[in-house]
Amino acid sequence: MLVTTVDTAPAFTPEDAAVLARRLYGIDGRATPLPSERDQNFRLDADGARYVLKIANPAEDEAVLELQNAAMTRLAAQDLHVAPAVVPSQAGRAIEQAEVGGDRYAVRLLTFVPGRPLATVKPQSAGLMRSVGALLGRLDHGLAGWDHPAAHRFFHWDLQHAQQVIEENLDLLPEDQRAVIERYLARYRAHVAPRLGDLRRSIIHSDGNDYNVMADFDGEWRMQATGVIDFGDMVWSHTVNEAAIAVAYAMLGKVEPLAAAADVVAGYHAAHPLTDAELAVLYDLACARLCVSVCMAARQHQAAPENGYLLISQAPIWELFAKLADVNSDLVHYRLRAACGLPAVPQTAPVLAWLAAQRDALAPVLPALPATPLVLDLSVDSEMISAQRLEAGSVGLGAAIAAEMAAADATVALGRYCEARLAYTAPQFAAESAELPERRTVHLGLDLFAAAGTPIHAPLAGEVVSAQVNDAPLDYGPTVILRHVTGDGVPFYTLYGHLSSAAVTALTPGQAVAAGDVIGALGDTRENGGWPPHLHLQLITDLVDDSGNFPGVARPSEWALWSSLCPDPAPLLGLDHVADPFAIRPPDEILAVRRAHLGPNLSISYREPLTIVRGHGRFLYDIHGQAYLDGVNNVCHVGHCHPHVVRAGQRQMAVLNTNTRYLHPHLADYAERLLGYFPAPLEVVFFVCSGSEANELALRLARTYTGQSDFIMLDAAYHGNTQALVDLSPYKHDGPGGKGAPPWAHKALMPDPYRGEHKGYGAEVGAAYAQDIRRIVQEVEGQGRGIAGFIAESLLGCGGQIVLPDGYLAEAYAHVRAGGGVTIADEVQVGFGRVGSHFWGWETQDVVPDIVTMGKPIGNGHPLAAVVTTRAIADAFANGMEYFNTFGGNPVSCAIGLAVLDVIEQEQLQANALRVGNRLMDGLRELMGRHPLIGDVRGLGLYVGAELVLDRTTLEPAPRHAAYIANRMRDHGILISTDGPLHNVLKLKPPIVFTDADADRLVATLDRVLGEDCLQV
Repeated sequence: MLVTTVDTAPAFTPEDAAVLARRLYGIDGRATPLPSERDQNFRLDADGARYVLKIANPAEDEAVLELQNAAMTRLAAQDLHVAPAVVPSQAGRAIEQAEVGGDRYAVRLLTFVPGRPLATVKPQSAGLMRSVGALLGRLDHGLAGWDHPAAHRFFHWDLQHAQQVIEENLDLLPEDQRAVIERYLARYRAHVAPRLGDLRRSIIHSDGNDYNVMADFDGEWRMQATGVIDFGDMVWSHTVNEAAIAVAYAMLGKVEPLAAAADVVAGYHAAHPLTDAELAVLYDLACARLCVSVCMAARQHQAAPENGYLLISQAPIWELFAKLADVNSDLVHYRLRAACGLPAVPQTAPVLAWLAAQRDALAPVLPALPATPLVLDLSVDSEMISAQRLEAGSVGLGAAIAAEMAAADATVALGRYCEARLAYTAPQFAAESAELPERRTVHLGLDLFAAAGTPIHAPLAGEVVSAQVNDAPLDYGPTVILRHVTGDGVPFYTLYGHLSSAAVTALTPGQAVAAGDVIGALGDTRENGGWPPHLHLQLITDLVDDSGNFPGVARPSEWALWSSLCPDPAPLLGLDHVADPFAIRPPDEILAVRRAHLGPNLSISYREPLTIVRGHGRFLYDIHGQAYLDGVNNVCHVGHCHPHVVRAGQRQMAVLNTNTRYLHPHLADYAERLLGYFPAPLEVVFFVCSGSEANELALRLARTYTGQSDFIMLDAAYHGNTQALVDLSPYKHDGPGGKGAPPWAHKALMPDPYRGEHKGYGAEVGAAYAQDIRRIVQEVEGQGRGIAGFIAESLLGCGGQIVLPDGYLAEAYAHVRAGGGVTIADEVQVGFGRVGSHFWGWETQDVVPDIVTMGKPIGNGHPLAAVVTTRAIADAFANGMEYFNTFGGNPVSCAIGLAVLDVIEQEQLQANALRVGNRLMDGLRELMGRHPLIGDVRGLGLYVGAELVLDRTTLEPAPRHAAYIANRMRDHGILISTDGPLHNVLKLKPPIVFTDADADRLVATLDRVLGEDCLQV
């Protein structure tokens, strides 16, 4: 053993530790060093069990060790699962002694807490942060009412001494850093110190940092806090300091530190409720802990100036201070209250009650406001927001508002409170980061639309707090804020935005205002950022910031905070609550109705389902106006709700929609236009309503033409939802609930160049796979029958986004035709330019099929599909039995089909699919070089798959990883899906208006997700 002095940490070897474990505890195991500073810790692995052997610094007070043991024993007795348990020695002692070279060391054995330090976990999700808070809350709840003499000690890390420690070490900091700490110190002196006497005291762990909290997987990819270690800082202190210390460390390195703080506090409060007094100072105490940390580091650096790491290690704290520089502590206090499920702003309820009692005494804000005003719908799914207006932002919306008011002969109209809107497109409303892409969309006030210059009156007596034009980009332009007081002396505020600059500058802060006084006039469109003239009226129960830069729009996730801070201002107008668009059925209720009244096998995407109410271009929007980049919806081929396609359908729908028993030019125009994309002899088209109908009709055509019934399909294929097509779809009939293929349906090898029997994309591979088609043809012929046809997608979708090997279709088609069958190319997924290099997927194989089926992209979401075939097959089908499809080829569908072709051609979307698809695949292949989970990247144009494997040699699939990634990408605002017979392929087939920037964003986001802990292989 090495000799050590009382001034240095113990220096036992792993072999020494193993000897101690055998001698003192009767445990024969392998010792592995664990990180420690003053003491020494070893992990012991013995007979499937794990322990931690702790060897204390000789200078350690044994009474403090007894305190730690007593606390852990108390917690273990309550079965709280928050801390290690003490393992007694063979002699029955909780603390043993080891003597080396005259020095005595206290030795303890603890059970091992599973997991790894929180600091090493990514991502640190909201659920994980809540579990950290809950863990520490359970710990404090377990220690409540308990005391120990050794806990009553002065300890410089004890947060109740923060002010003293900061003041004593402040001069050790550089001037710029000292200025930052002094601001926090001033806040502490003014806001925290006077309240310390109101705070509970108890024994706390006092060091819930991100290396002392352990985390591990709990269920399907969820990380949860499993326990807290290192009880060396235990002390009798203010109970709230436990949560404050955890919050301080939880905020480090976070994109949104205050969200992490709120999650920790929510978890703690649920386990050990915080008092109002504690919540009022919690954030300031967390900041004080950070200040103590940098001051102590400066002190240690003074003692050891050669140790530069002492200062470098503080860099994350200074980065956090920079993020928190403009944060208002009172606003954080309200946010923490909201996170705990408490009224965010305690004074809001009395303010609203007082206003209700004053309703008859209020002066009209806008004298022209009628008793039942026109209420506008500016919500996410409003009909007023066309695609063109969405692109134009508020400028385009102004015309719609004016038209709505003119139609109702209204001089005043209301825009609703608590309304999620898409119109907030300016930079100040954008998401704070690409990692957490939540925009500010929810309106915190009421809008009163009226003519520019309309005078605005104060509804109540008050005084001017702020009257400014606001040069910086704000939510509501030139603004006046008034301060009022209830009869009980509770202050509150009213805000009037989008006023005339001239009227605003006529007021001065501190100026008294009587009820009914004119305080401004509506500004014109120029002063309203392009909006039509209107008043933004907002009720505020705590201004928290007197700069005049008060938000008028909130993020949906923070609604509990902002709805309390800014309640509905309708009472100021003498109105009841104006209709709330959040009254739309919540997702849980919609899901319940689906489960109760719709087919139980109707699937839904994502672990947390999305309530989507609008689409535009490459994006889908949920009820809160949050945008999701659509990386998987190939139905809306040229972009969601493309204005040219929408206009074509609306125009024709307003004139005529009927069946094909009447002549109409659209049918002839569209037939000629569509057939222009096909080579001879494909010259006859049948119009139907869906891809399933198209493939069903293709079967009938083939059977009628050949007089045979047997078909060949590929393994893992999916061709539609009719019974005949399920019979031809191994993806369905070989899966759950399936009964296998009927005798007439023959399954050929899926030509998978990555996972199949033959590897690679060369012509020899294509020919080898095609031999299985030849085999089936011969087997059927040997049974005295012939083949009616062979159906295959040009690229295999449910097979896993498979690109066929070279020459496969040419060889397969030759074998089928030699047996008298016809060939069917299923282009429902990949047609209309998606593959980029060609308009049709089958063209990439240098073949011409006998029948081509189309669906999905053909109508951009409209129920339209088609079958194109040869004259000979069509003539054979005309055997006297009429074929009629009521809606196939109707004027509206044809108008939409024509418009889709217009857009593909005019916007050069086939070329776009090729360029962007190649960029996307290049990015994915670069990720493949750094993330072993990606086994293969393949595709053509914007039809792309990334196959995930746990081992690139064995090709063991990773379906759970694929599902996790799809859900995590959704969390980042990007929609992708999974596919393949093993459900391990990431499926990417976006609208072909996808851009280079979209591809880059998808790849960058996937890179972040692939770096998360549970995906490491």
